[in-house]
Amino acid sequence: MDPRVDAYLAAVPAARRAALTRLRALCAAELTGFEEQIAYGMPVYLRPGAEAEEIAWANQKQYISFYLLRTDVRDALADRLAGHDMGKACLRFRNPAKVDFDLVRDLLRATAEAPGGPVCA
Repeated sequence: MDPRVDAYLAAVPAARRAALTRLRALCAAELTGFEEQIAYGMPVYLRPGAEAEEIAWANQKQYISFYLLRTDVRDALADRLAGHDMGKACLRFRNPAKVDFDLVRDLLRATAEAPGGPVCA
């Protein structure tokens, strides 16, 4: 675990810290072998030797962001993502108490199980 992510979590508002800490724990549990780093001012996860991040998350002003950068995983789970507040690669949770951790876990598992592949540009 990257100590810079510890510092990131220590700096977020207390109301969101528990949800973000749980996101981090899910990433650690499901993304076995991935490297945790800070890039673009947020925690990111990439496979060893990979040039591009596949997962990231962040505390934003109005919401918690979960970035699913694998287009193949997004396409495979499109039915589960429908109805969620989502941009091109960003799943947004405006209420920390309503983060869909089951969905996040399944997205992380699908990412970990897929070979390195297309990443959102």
